[in-house]
Amino acid sequence: MRPIVIGIIAAFFFAFTFVLNRSMELSGGSWIWSASLRYIFMIPFLFLIVVCRGNLKQLLIEMKRNPQSWFLWSFVGFGLFYAPISFAAASGPGWLIAGTWQVTIISGSLLAPLFFETKQTPNGLIKVRGRIPFIGLSMSLIILLGVAVMQLEQASQLSTKMLLLGILPVILASFAYPLGNRKMMEVCGDRLDAYQRVLGMTIASLPFWLLLSLFGVITVGPPSTGQTIQSLLVALFSGVIATVLFFKATDLVRGDMQRLGAVEATQSFEVLFAVAGELIILSAPVPSYVSWMGIILVIAGMVLHSYVSNREKPLKMAAVRYKSS
Repeated sequence: MRPIVIGIIAAFFFAFTFVLNRSMELSGGSWIWSASLRYIFMIPFLFLIVVCRGNLKQLLIEMKRNPQSWFLWSFVGFGLFYAPISFAAASGPGWLIAGTWQVTIISGSLLAPLFFETKQTPNGLIKVRGRIPFIGLSMSLIILLGVAVMQLEQASQLSTKMLLLGILPVILASFAYPLGNRKMMEVCGDRLDAYQRVLGMTIASLPFWLLLSLFGVITVGPPSTGQTIQSLLVALFSGVIATVLFFKATDLVRGDMQRLGAVEATQSFEVLFAVAGELIILSAPVPSYVSWMGIILVIAGMVLHSYVSNREKPLKMAAVRYKSS
């Protein structure tokens, strides 16, 4: 249960992304600065943490060992994740972005065949290609059904163009984030902790953010003071606290695709936290009864997903012990 709890706490801090990005959009800020400033501001926070823990040298050695992988998967996991999310925030309300982002629950499960997981056999531990966890995936569909119900009334009021611009970039991000995260876990192994890995990926993705910032200066001009402050808050809450917590949770279930899918499913709580945040910060209207039905489905699906994922592993291990006896 510990990885699940950490994942839910991470979801709380991730929700600041959707609420504050929407706030910046409503005040006239550009998605370009919402995206690039977050990762630029993350570096000082993470650098200070890693230095104080005495782990900077080890991180630099790891990055020097395989720089191509660091640059590639950091661009995928951070660049192709947050730039589309920020762009989508400029095209639709925060609830739509947070709701659509839950596609990552299924996206992460569908990526399982691209990776290897550790299995217990009578001959010891072996690595086998991951399989799509269909039982856990069925629980994820319950979560997505709840999200769909939550957004049913509002989505009917949006134009097709707004739906496409608000949904397609988020779907791209939903595959990029777990793919980049898992690939970097493979590259790093057990040699780096979550703080080191997030700092390394942020540094490796920095060229992309600097290029995006240059594009922003040319096309929309410098960011306002208000957007700069809110981007700083997103960097701290979502970029540092939430990302480190989420990476820590995924590290705890490394090599187990079933439980990894359960941890990634905790991000469904972002919808609940985003709704609360918009009510408090943006004075958004209270969700209808239909939306609350969706919220209940999300919670139920999350509980079932966690239960199935944590129950299936002991059953598999018991079967292995039975066969070997």
